[in-house]
Amino acid sequence: MFGLDDFDIKKTRFYEEVREEVRQEQTQEVVMRQLTRRIGGVSQELQEQIGKLSIEQLENLAEALLDFATPADLVSWLQNHHP
Repeated sequence: MFGLDDFDIKKTRFYEEVREEVRQEQTQEVVMRQLTRRIGGVSQELQEQIGKLSIEQLENLAEALLDFATPADLVSWLQNHHP
């Protein structure tokens, strides 16, 4: 009727942007849970810094945090990997 038979929302820029945003939020949530379990509570300031990381940076942090023993390790990682 309106030519919507061939419309695929998954091919739109909006869909891709939303999908990427959801992926970033989910990755951030997992990293925060991992950090809490590994080094204990994470300060609000550090949470805000983590919230500004790209997906690639979050994935790198997820791998690096396996070697963290203290919150200082997180601070050091953020200083070296976040502008």
